[in-house]
Amino acid sequence: MNEAMNIPGYTYGTAAVARSPVTPADFELMKKSVLFGDEDLKYLRLSHDVLKDQVEAVLDVWYGFVGSNPHLLASFTGKSDGKPLGDYLGAVRKRFGQWILDTARAAYDQKWLDYQHEIGLRHHRTKKNRTDGAPSTDHVPFRDLFALVFPVTFTLRSFLAKKGHSAEDVEKMYAAWVKSCLLQVTLWSHPYVKAGDF
Repeated sequence: MNEAMNIPGYTYGTAAVARSPVTPADFELMKKSVLFGDEDLKYLRLSHDVLKDQVEAVLDVWYGFVGSNPHLLASFTGKSDGKPLGDYLGAVRKRFGQWILDTARAAYDQKWLDYQHEIGLRHHRTKKNRTDGAPSTDHVPFRDLFALVFPVTFTLRSFLAKKGHSAEDVEKMYAAWVKSCLLQVTLWSHPYVKAGDF
């Protein structure tokens, strides 16, 4: 994680991140809702070694998908001219790569919970663009954020299969990733949801 601290704007576990309004007890109930258990934890963590040297290749696929869909790319474009902001895309990419590793580590402690809330704020108009000082659009539409769970996890499946694990183990890693992404995007939704409705 020390290497990760050199990523600009990556503030996981620091005083710059506010406490999540979602309690650990709330999160435990969320895990039950998505059927996330100890086996999922085991397989998520197994995926770390599978993915750690494939992060850039995964990001190439994900960025290719976003870049080929103008409505998704719009969240990374200039507010005044609508053109893609290369520096912004590059800065987010570094943190996105670290997010892959953090997801696979599955360290579900208070620091992780707090950072999920921070990620949500950074997608929402509350804090979007502040981390990088980007002159971009005001927020990421929630409809796009939530819908991306499928392409992100579906395209990850082939990477999970590249290290010789059995088809059963690959399927279990994949299922754990789907559940984790659903949990995370649900946590990221907090700023988008009306007070008292989360």
